[in-house]
Amino acid sequence: MSAPTTAAVIGGGTMGAGIAHVLLAAGARVTLAEATPERADAARSAVAASLRRAEEKGRLAGAPDDLLGRLSTVDTAAALPPSAELVVEAVPETVDLKRSVLADAASACPDAVLASNTSSLSIAAIAAGPAAHRVLGMHFFNPVPAQELVELVVHDGLGPGVVERARGWAEALGKTVIVVRDSPGFATSRLGVAVGLEAIRMLEEGVASAEDIDTGMRLGYRWPMGPLRLTDLVGLDVRLAIAEHLARELGPRFDPPALLRDKVARGELGRKTGRGFFDWTS
Repeated sequence: MSAPTTAAVIGGGTMGAGIAHVLLAAGARVTLAEATPERADAARSAVAASLRRAEEKGRLAGAPDDLLGRLSTVDTAAALPPSAELVVEAVPETVDLKRSVLADAASACPDAVLASNTSSLSIAAIAAGPAAHRVLGMHFFNPVPAQELVELVVHDGLGPGVVERARGWAEALGKTVIVVRDSPGFATSRLGVAVGLEAIRMLEEGVASAEDIDTGMRLGYRWPMGPLRLTDLVGLDVRLAIAEHLARELGPRFDPPALLRDKVARGELGRKTGRGFFDWTS
């Protein structure tokens, strides 16, 4: 199966820009929805920079400027093109917001598969509404152009053929697909957060340094990156929000450690603020 001819991405942050990149690279015409012209310009610049980096590494077929010629922007999901075959939302992790933008996209794009890039929220809750049969989870990983995995999340109200279409498109983007049932944290976030929280507890208890904990997982278990450095890249505030959600849904084993709460309260959110469990200022 080839990539969708026409696709849309709602939200032009790190994940949205990365998803737009891989869709453009696979030949799709992409419309990106952002709330203001300034944010749309920033998203376009992020996509352009990502494409240039891929070209420099020999990982891009085609010139970045040619690919960018197939990227357009709008200021609302309601303005997405009716011809879109796939719409992926990558807005902040709030059920009401995700449900709202996908409802707008459902009206604007009557034949599209509607996908949420959430890493932990209930797909059934996000999908609630008349277009629920078209909504599934399509969880990409950061950085999207480099990460091989896409986690498809299915719920009981999903219509026939939707998973097969989404799988085919993801594979056309060069991704490997896993399919999981809609449950708190799905498969990857649930496992990743569990290890990340335990690493934070070990640091809190003085078991080992952050560097040594991460080195142990990289060399002992062949993780490409240790759990604390990964938390810095994801964002400590994002990790905290996911942990709180999983604790509500699955119980106290996902209660966030005090060290994580304290760092978020101090504004030490990881790479984006220059400091988390590691110093990123250099």
